[in-house]
Amino acid sequence: MADQKILRRAFGRFATGVTVVTVGGNAPHGMTANSFTSVSLDPPLVLICVDRSAIMHGMLPAAGSFGVNVLAADQEALARHFADRWRVPGQAQFADVDWFPGTLTGAPMLNASIARFECEVWRTYDGGDHSIFIGKVLSHDEEAEEALLFFNGGFRQIELSAAT
Repeated sequence: MADQKILRRAFGRFATGVTVVTVGGNAPHGMTANSFTSVSLDPPLVLICVDRSAIMHGMLPAAGSFGVNVLAADQEALARHFADRWRVPGQAQFADVDWFPGTLTGAPMLNASIARFECEVWRTYDGGDHSIFIGKVLSHDEEAEEALLFFNGGFRQIELSAAT
């Protein structure tokens, strides 16, 4: 078996975008996640991986739908907020966040995100200490901004240079 610290560090060498996954309802919840990817265009599918010990793990199947908010380069504070396991639960965690309820799912959609997806849970698969949730995309939109990245254990931004 691989040493988990070494394996985690090796996994961290793959740069990813940063998202906030949300569910709506009477006690909405958000969670920072970098394990998000597109799966299929037909049907339109995405996947997220959620740790079995996370609050979100039990909320996703119960809600049956979720939102994915792709964060902009200047939203590190928002990523850190939704990664904080000690933040106030429920509606209060969105008190200082600029958001609106998704029109199809009611999941909190973050206004400053560079892309937003409303999804219904389509399939769930065992992923070891995580579950892999496949979502069917119900709606989406996007903005022309730079993305927040996670690489080597920290948040990063792409520095664009002029084409030569």
